Amino acid sequence: MSFIVGLTGGIGSGKSTVADLLAERGAALVDTDLIAHQLTGPDGGAMTAIAGAFGSSVVRADGSLDRAAMRRLVFADAAAKARLEGILHPLIRQRSEERCAAAATAPYVVLVVPLLVESGTYRERSDRILVVDCSEEVQVARVMARSGLSADEVRAIIASQASPEERRAVADDVLPNDGTIELLGPRVEALHHRYLELAAAKAHVDR
Repeated sequence: MSFIVGLTGGIGSGKSTVADLLAERGAALVDTDLIAHQLTGPDGGAMTAIAGAFGSSVVRADGSLDRAAMRRLVFADAAAKARLEGILHPLIRQRSEERCAAAATAPYVVLVVPLLVESGTYRERSDRILVVDCSEEVQVARVMARSGLSADEVRAIIASQASPEERRAVADDVLPNDGTIELLGPRVEALHHRYLELAAAKAHVDR
């Protein structure tokens, strides 16, 4: 069974950058956000159920999820959020399990889960938990730059997620990422070597 590093962090923390840097070093990458986008893309595997639950107002002309419309809906209605999660989460969990199992030849797997802290099942599946951490000011600036959301909208998303303290409480490793990618590289390199050692130790025990 693969050695799985559960990678998480708040929106704008740099999870994807860290995951990509680990993948460049040979890790297999399983990204639950990417799986969610595939499930909600044009005629994606979750779209029939989503359209049935929420109607055509959240479906774009190409058959994909209208993310802006859905975001407004779930922020205004906790029941709608729970209904959406009830559709998506089991599908994401199943596909991520399949992809982790398929990555058995990689030295280890990086399982990227934005809501890892909020979801006990992903914690249970991870051999090691890596939290990417940065200040709220950096999060807001990064997300505004890439998404066009306002500062208030970004802060609302941050407030809906686990707090930095909650993430650090479950972390085996905390990776600070307030600076540039040049500063990040050596820290990721050190973690990569640590995960290679831990994966090799697990493989030895599993024999």
